[in-house]
Amino acid sequence: MSAIDRTFEEPAVDLDGKAVLITGGTGSFGRALVRTVLDRFSPARLIVFSRDEMKQYEMAQEFSDTRYPCMRYFIGDVRDVDRLEMAMRDVDIVVHAAALKHVGAAEYNPFECIHTNVMGAENVVKAAIRTGVKKVIALSTDKAASPINLYGASKLASDKIFVAANNLSAGNVRFAVVRYGNVVGSRGSVVPLFRRLIAEEADHLPITDERMTRFWITLRQGVSFVLSSLATMKGGEIFVPRIPSTKITDIARVMAPHLPIKVIGIRPGEKLHEAMITQDDSRNTVSLPDRYIIQPSLGFWKQNGTPVGSPLPDGFSYASDTNEEWLDDAALGRLLRDAAI
Repeated sequence: MSAIDRTFEEPAVDLDGKAVLITGGTGSFGRALVRTVLDRFSPARLIVFSRDEMKQYEMAQEFSDTRYPCMRYFIGDVRDVDRLEMAMRDVDIVVHAAALKHVGAAEYNPFECIHTNVMGAENVVKAAIRTGVKKVIALSTDKAASPINLYGASKLASDKIFVAANNLSAGNVRFAVVRYGNVVGSRGSVVPLFRRLIAEEADHLPITDERMTRFWITLRQGVSFVLSSLATMKGGEIFVPRIPSTKITDIARVMAPHLPIKVIGIRPGEKLHEAMITQDDSRNTVSLPDRYIIQPSLGFWKQNGTPVGSPLPDGFSYASDTNEEWLDDAALGRLLRDAAI
């Protein structure tokens, strides 16, 4: 199976009868997760926790509590631990997707980034432990590996908080992390930007550097990967999917072969290539057919047991420019069509 066709649907998780809360639930991922959970399962409650009342209102038109009696909409901010505790009462599973994700905005507004991404992670951990949630899985990013921007650094700190939280909970609450690359078609990604410029009949597409590469995953794959990781997590893992790379110039060429590109220079905090597993992390990483698992080096992991998998060779790193799986034009076209659905 090619990387673009990977479904990440096994092993399957069972959410029937469970109470599930999604922080940042009105974002691209949150909406896709809600749609998937409602299609596949019969949860007792499915709680959307976010701070934007208009987005919640719009989401409630699509997923109304009349049609879906399990739906709940909580106005709240991950900066507010009391509100999180109230929302997590009698909740079984938390998917933490809330974050400030824009690299440039984080560079210009560092305090806000830290309050949401780092202190917010701390608040999610505290609320989950105090309310007795069973499992928490947090979304991370490739930018958290060897970060050079504040967004990546804040997500690395968040990852560390969730891994270490397994010590704080004494095994009563299990915490894990999912780390993946760019989501095709999500808000803020290059694909919607290119689509808008093409629709506006722009005379070129802007590229920051012709050498730039990125990992790519679809929303559908991202949701399935989170759900399958929920099924296997023991607490403390960072799950990394095997996904393809492509050059940004190839995306521009496939989307608009008639338009020239214009190099505008790398923006503050931007990398030429992204990594999801560094050489140092690889010493604690095992390989499975569809994913890697970065195991914690903390003592509690020995009690959880080692998952099935193969150790990685010395010096291994998982980076977008040295990735073994690349999208050709046909696969890239399918990826872009999938993102438009």
